[in-house]
Amino acid sequence: VQLQASGGGLVQAGGSLRLSCVASGRDVDKYAMGWFRQAPGKERDFVAAITWNGGDIISADSVKGRFTISRDTTKNTVYLQMDDLVPEDTAVYFCAADKRHETQIWRRGVVDVWGPGTQVTVSS
Repeated sequence: VQLQASGGGLVQAGGSLRLSCVASGRDVDKYAMGWFRQAPGKERDFVAAITWNGGDIISADSVKGRFTISRDTTKNTVYLQMDDLVPEDTAVYFCAADKRHETQIWRRGVVDVWGPGTQVTVSS
């Protein structure tokens, strides 16, 4: 499966952005999908993940209540709605996919498929 993310940009603190990630290829409906982010000089961190049917969602404590992950199976697309953004959310955001949906796979970032990143910059 291949991934293509979009929707990054520059936003003021308190604002919102919605990232999109389109999956293509074989067996897309067998993959859980999610998001990671990497701030300058820091390691890549898990943000959120969702199973193909949307039945299971996991997210990092740092984004709970502000970020919402969802997916549209008819469009093979996963979304990350980011609200109440703060400068600490500034990072390159990566879409990812894996046939496994176990929590530790995603929290540790040992997923199989990565897409190119999209930059999110939050100004104060």
